[in-house]
Amino acid sequence: MDLFFRILKFGLTGFLGMAIDFGATWLCKEKIKINKYIANAIGFTLAVTNNYLINRVWTFESTNTHWATEFSKFLVVSLIGLGLNTFIIYLFHQRKNGTNFYVAKFFAIVIVFVWNFLANMLFTFR
Repeated sequence: MDLFFRILKFGLTGFLGMAIDFGATWLCKEKIKINKYIANAIGFTLAVTNNYLINRVWTFESTNTHWATEFSKFLVVSLIGLGLNTFIIYLFHQRKNGTNFYVAKFFAIVIVFVWNFLANMLFTFR
Protein backbone atom coordinates (compact mmCIF):
# COMPACT_ATOMS: atom_id res chain seq x y z
CA MET A 1 0.00 0.00 0.00
CA ASP A 2 2.97 2.31 0.62
CA LEU A 3 3.83 2.10 -3.09
CA PHE A 4 0.29 3.18 -4.02
CA PHE A 5 0.48 6.32 -1.84
CA ARG A 6 3.99 7.07 -3.07
CA ILE A 7 2.75 6.92 -6.68
CA LEU A 8 -0.23 9.10 -5.71
CA LYS A 9 2.02 11.70 -4.05
CA PHE A 10 4.39 11.61 -7.02
CA GLY A 11 1.41 12.10 -9.32
CA LEU A 12 0.01 15.03 -7.33
CA THR A 13 3.44 16.62 -7.28
CA GLY A 14 3.63 15.95 -11.00
CA PHE A 15 0.31 17.73 -11.60
CA LEU A 16 1.66 20.82 -9.87
CA GLY A 17 4.84 20.45 -11.90
CA MET A 18 2.77 20.07 -15.07
CA ALA A 19 0.94 23.32 -14.28
CA ILE A 20 4.26 25.09 -13.76
CA ASP A 21 5.68 23.46 -16.91
CA PHE A 22 2.69 24.30 -19.12
CA GLY A 23 2.37 27.81 -17.69
CA ALA A 24 6.02 28.70 -18.12
CA THR A 25 6.15 27.08 -21.57
CA TRP A 26 3.07 29.00 -22.69
CA LEU A 27 4.38 32.28 -21.28
CA CYS A 28 7.77 31.84 -22.94
CA LYS A 29 6.43 30.56 -26.27
CA GLU A 30 3.31 32.67 -26.74
CA LYS A 31 4.04 35.92 -24.92
CA ILE A 32 7.84 36.23 -24.93
CA LYS A 33 8.10 34.50 -28.35
CA ILE A 34 10.95 32.16 -27.41
CA ASN A 35 11.57 29.12 -29.64
CA LYS A 36 9.07 26.40 -28.68
CA TYR A 37 11.76 23.85 -27.78
CA ILE A 38 13.68 26.33 -25.62
CA ALA A 39 10.40 27.40 -24.01
CA ASN A 40 9.71 23.71 -23.35
CA ALA A 41 13.12 23.33 -21.67
CA ILE A 42 12.51 26.40 -19.47
CA GLY A 43 9.10 25.13 -18.34
CA PHE A 44 10.52 21.70 -17.71
CA THR A 45 13.45 23.06 -15.66
CA LEU A 46 11.21 25.16 -13.41
CA ALA A 47 8.95 22.17 -12.85
CA VAL A 48 11.92 19.89 -12.07
CA THR A 49 13.22 22.20 -9.35
CA ASN A 50 9.79 22.41 -7.74
CA ASN A 51 9.25 18.67 -8.04
CA TYR A 52 12.60 17.80 -6.46
CA LEU A 53 11.83 19.85 -3.37
CA ILE A 54 8.34 18.43 -2.91
CA ASN A 55 9.32 14.84 -3.73
CA ARG A 56 12.31 14.97 -1.40
CA VAL A 57 10.20 16.11 1.56
CA TRP A 58 6.75 14.63 0.92
CA THR A 59 6.83 11.73 -1.54
CA PHE A 60 10.07 9.96 -0.67
CA GLU A 61 10.66 11.55 2.77
CA SER A 62 14.39 11.69 2.16
CA THR A 63 16.70 12.33 5.08
CA ASN A 64 19.83 12.15 2.94
CA THR A 65 22.17 14.86 4.21
CA HIS A 66 23.93 14.90 0.84
CA TRP A 67 21.11 16.81 -0.81
CA ALA A 68 23.37 18.22 -3.54
CA THR A 69 24.25 14.70 -4.71
CA GLU A 70 20.63 13.70 -4.44
CA PHE A 71 19.52 16.74 -6.44
CA SER A 72 22.20 15.91 -9.04
CA LYS A 73 20.74 12.42 -9.41
CA PHE A 74 17.24 13.88 -9.67
CA LEU A 75 18.51 16.31 -12.29
CA VAL A 76 20.12 13.52 -14.35
CA VAL A 77 16.87 11.53 -14.26
CA SER A 78 14.99 14.69 -15.22
CA LEU A 79 17.38 15.54 -18.06
CA ILE A 80 16.90 12.08 -19.50
CA GLY A 81 13.18 12.71 -19.07
CA LEU A 82 13.57 16.06 -20.85
CA GLY A 83 15.28 14.29 -23.74
CA LEU A 84 12.44 11.79 -23.92
CA ASN A 85 9.90 14.60 -23.53
CA THR A 86 11.40 16.64 -26.38
CA PHE A 87 11.79 13.59 -28.64
CA ILE A 88 8.15 12.57 -28.09
CA ILE A 89 6.96 16.13 -28.81
CA TYR A 90 9.07 16.14 -31.96
CA LEU A 91 7.61 12.82 -33.09
CA PHE A 92 4.01 13.83 -32.50
CA HIS A 93 4.21 17.51 -33.46
CA GLN A 94 6.65 17.44 -36.38
CA ARG A 95 6.24 13.91 -37.75
CA LYS A 96 2.59 12.98 -37.19
CA ASN A 97 0.81 15.49 -39.42
CA GLY A 98 1.34 18.38 -37.03
CA THR A 99 -0.40 17.16 -33.88
CA ASN A 100 -1.06 20.24 -31.74
CA PHE A 101 2.07 21.16 -29.80
CA TYR A 102 0.29 21.09 -26.42
CA VAL A 103 -1.44 17.76 -27.14
CA ALA A 104 1.97 16.31 -28.06
CA LYS A 105 3.41 17.80 -24.85
CA PHE A 106 0.64 16.20 -22.79
CA PHE A 107 1.40 12.74 -24.25
CA ALA A 108 5.09 13.30 -23.58
CA ILE A 109 4.42 14.18 -19.93
CA VAL A 110 2.35 11.04 -19.37
CA ILE A 111 5.04 8.77 -20.85
CA VAL A 112 7.89 10.50 -19.03
CA PHE A 113 5.97 10.26 -15.73
CA VAL A 114 6.52 6.49 -15.69
CA TRP A 115 10.24 6.91 -16.41
CA ASN A 116 10.66 9.59 -13.76
CA PHE A 117 8.85 7.70 -11.00
CA LEU A 118 10.72 4.44 -11.51
CA ALA A 119 14.13 6.07 -11.93
CA ASN A 120 13.69 8.29 -8.88
CA MET A 121 12.37 5.49 -6.70
CA LEU A 122 15.13 3.06 -7.71
CA PHE A 123 18.05 5.49 -8.19
CA THR A 124 17.63 8.95 -6.66
CA PHE A 125 15.79 8.28 -3.39
CA ARG A 126 16.55 4.61 -2.71
